[in-house]
Amino acid sequence: MINKMKNGFALLSIRTRIIIVTFLIVIVAIMSSSSLLIKSVYEALEKEQGNRVLSIAKTVAQSETIKVEVGKPDGWKKIQPIAERIRLATDVEYIVIFDMNRIRYSHPIQDNIGTLFQGGDEGPSLGQHEYMSLAKGKKGIAIRAFVPILDMDGFEQVGVVVVGTLLPDLEHLIYDHRLDIAFSISLGGIIGLLGAWFLTNSIKRQMFNLEPIEIARLLEERESIINSIGEGIVAIDKEKRIRVLNEHAARILDVSDEAIGRKIEEVIVDSRLPIILESGKAEIHQTMILNGVMVMTNRLPIIVNGKTVGAVATFQDRTEMVQLAEELTGIRKFTDALRAQNHEYMNKLHTIAGLIQLKRCDDALESILTYAEEKESLNKLLMESIKDYTIIGLIIGKNSHARELGIELMVDKKSYLPTLPDRIRPQDLIAVIGNLLENAIESTAKTTQEKKWVYLKLDYQQEQKQLEIIVKDNGVGIPIEAKEQIFTLGYSTNAEKGRGIGLAIISQHVKDYGGTIEIESEVAKGATFIIRIPLTT
Repeated sequence: MINKMKNGFALLSIRTRIIIVTFLIVIVAIMSSSSLLIKSVYEALEKEQGNRVLSIAKTVAQSETIKVEVGKPDGWKKIQPIAERIRLATDVEYIVIFDMNRIRYSHPIQDNIGTLFQGGDEGPSLGQHEYMSLAKGKKGIAIRAFVPILDMDGFEQVGVVVVGTLLPDLEHLIYDHRLDIAFSISLGGIIGLLGAWFLTNSIKRQMFNLEPIEIARLLEERESIINSIGEGIVAIDKEKRIRVLNEHAARILDVSDEAIGRKIEEVIVDSRLPIILESGKAEIHQTMILNGVMVMTNRLPIIVNGKTVGAVATFQDRTEMVQLAEELTGIRKFTDALRAQNHEYMNKLHTIAGLIQLKRCDDALESILTYAEEKESLNKLLMESIKDYTIIGLIIGKNSHARELGIELMVDKKSYLPTLPDRIRPQDLIAVIGNLLENAIESTAKTTQEKKWVYLKLDYQQEQKQLEIIVKDNGVGIPIEAKEQIFTLGYSTNAEKGRGIGLAIISQHVKDYGGTIEIESEVAKGATFIIRIPLTT
């Protein structure tokens, strides 16, 4: 039954629940306060009645007639009328006077005169003590005052005066104030309902008129969406405490969900989120190292109603981005190389076909032999100097591309590249050499110089335990202001979209192997890239 009531209550709207709970709280509070008030009134009434009967008892005890007549056999005849007059005048329940032997000399019921007083609490009064006590009788609870009667000299006690009056019981007291209590409960209930109504309206507005179950569902969906995103997400509030940390971010940072609520500096030393929080300015496409992992990050302020209330950072493992960019770039470069080689072959075939049609067979033969000799010369040099066929294929492809653009690709005859150590992956080296040559060819193609060339040297330096790659060109060069940014992913001096990837890939691979990049350049005269990669760790 209780579970059904709980389930039924849970199905009610938040407004209805708050109104019911608030109304009940108000009613309980009013009833509790009313009970305390009635108790206080009852205690005050008890005290007031006690003081009243004590004052009456003291007055009676000072009567000379009573002092003289108490203890005499017929003294009740003078004492009884006095006691009754005072009782009726003061509207008390009874006034009883008895001597030291507890013989009554006055009583509202005359038949009780001459009998023993048997209250049970009169003992101290016979020892000249005055006090009050409560006694329960047939008519209810009475409060009684005991006052000793002294002789005319005031030294010897001759009797005791007992004055008693009934106290109203709680039921009668509540009944007497029933209208006041009902009015208080009704007024409090109405005020409570109105207050609950305005409170729930305010809460609903702040919660966008959503119910708690709907908010809980939205939070669950939000958590699922945030954790399903392939990027790390970290958000902080105005106190610089972490409020959002998805699973991807926790994995990269190697932390648990317990990081939520902690200061950002305790989890990420150099997140720069506090700076974003203070400046309110975003930082886009920034590279940083988190827990030994190089990531690409975006940092943005969280702005609500024109005020910065927090900051959020999204980051992605840069290795994944570089690998993807490398794959896309490699496919494009390979396609361009095949196209250039095909174009070169077609040009030669057209030339030879024309010479044959002109019956210039000797010239056609000489053209064939010259082209074959050039190819053979380069191929022989590469086959003797380089042991990796994929790199050989790359250089041959780049040579065809360069020749198509009227550029001579010169491979240094002293180039030497034996089998690579296990720590250097051939595909990484292909990415470095391929992008260097491609950038050099593109730069040289833009120059106005009559003779255009690109120079390549691969120097396997056994003594220095390093591989040196040198690529020179006599192209347009690199502007001074661009030298610091050319290795940034997405940056390019070319306005064409999708550029700015090649040099970023080169930089990433060289850094991964602990190598260095040296650049020498002069605008309109060309550039030189010197890359040194350690052969051992």
